[in-house]
Amino acid sequence: MADGSETIIIDYGMGNLRSVEKAVSAAGGRPAFTGDPMAVRRAARLILPGVGAFGDAMVNLRKQGLDDAIREAVGRGASLLGLCLGLQLLFSHSEEFGSHEGLGLIPGRVIRFRTPNLRVPHVGWNQIEGVQPNPLLNGIPEGSYFYFVHSYFVEPDRPEDIVSLTEYGRRFCSIACRDTVWGAQFHPEKSQDAGKRLIRNFLEIR
Repeated sequence: MADGSETIIIDYGMGNLRSVEKAVSAAGGRPAFTGDPMAVRRAARLILPGVGAFGDAMVNLRKQGLDDAIREAVGRGASLLGLCLGLQLLFSHSEEFGSHEGLGLIPGRVIRFRTPNLRVPHVGWNQIEGVQPNPLLNGIPEGSYFYFVHSYFVEPDRPEDIVSLTEYGRRFCSIACRDTVWGAQFHPEKSQDAGKRLIRNFLEIR
């Protein structure tokens, strides 16, 4: 079960904070919002939510000094979970509306769906296929459905950073992980029991 310490939800003006807060509480955690870089640096467990455009999100993070604070927290061993846009921000760069540098915590890029005749954005329920064991997937049956809303997806440089794949015109990375950094392309806070279990798994990671 969760260790009782606070789970810091990073407030940089672009996240669906309340629904993430409710999901963390429902999973047995103690959520707290902050946009304070010092609080982020001290945190043991962080969630980076996100809704909107990659470039705007990085501008907001830099303005608040949160980009360096997140990197420093991870550097000293904090656990970090990025959700939807939050996953994409973990990567090196994105092609969304230009070229933008990300946090660089997981090497790779963010690219747009380009399959002909494919409806974009990808919206709705879809399955994940685990490609390697990971504590984030403990107790989640293979082929479980999660709720997606996105036009871009992540492409890790290294296959070992891919935890799960999802099919939508092509197979794309739906969960990524490197060291103490995880990210999910879907919205676990909108994904009912499977999403609640994933959040609880994150809270239980030591």
